[in-house]
Amino acid sequence: MLLYKLKRCGFKVKCYTAGMKKLDIKKIMSWLGLVLRCPICGIKYNLDNTQVLESQQSPDSPDTRLLIHSDCQKCKSSVMFNIDINGADIFSVGMVTDLTSNDSAKFSRLEPIDVNECIALHKSLKNFRGDFIKVFGKHKV
Repeated sequence: MLLYKLKRCGFKVKCYTAGMKKLDIKKIMSWLGLVLRCPICGIKYNLDNTQVLESQQSPDSPDTRLLIHSDCQKCKSSVMFNIDINGADIFSVGMVTDLTSNDSAKFSRLEPIDVNECIALHKSLKNFRGDFIKVFGKHKV
C-alpha cells in the first residue's frame, strides 16, 4: 500500500539488486513524510518531529530496516514504527506509545530482556504483597 501511494505521488521507486547503490535514508524519510499520518488525529507527520532511532542496511543488498519515533505536532501523541524495505516491497508496523523520542532512543540501546529475567519477574510478582510505589519509587530507569 505504501509503495502504491509513493508511486501515485510521482516517486520513482526502484528495486536495486546486489552490487548497486544502497537506498538513501533521507529520501526514504521524505517519502514517509508524504504518506504517514497520525493514527490519533490524522494530520501528516512533520519530519522535524521524527527521529530515526535505528537503521540497518544489508551489506550486499539494498534491504533496509528503520526504527522511527515521531511526535504529532497537533495532538502531541507519539508513535514508533518499524519500516522494512525489501527490494520494491515496503512494510511498516506502527504503535502508539507514551515514550518520548529520548526514552525510545535510550531503551532501544539496551539489551533485550531474556527468558530468565521474565521468569524471575513473574516469580517475584506472584509472591509480592507490598507497595509498588515504595519499591519502584526509589529507583529511576
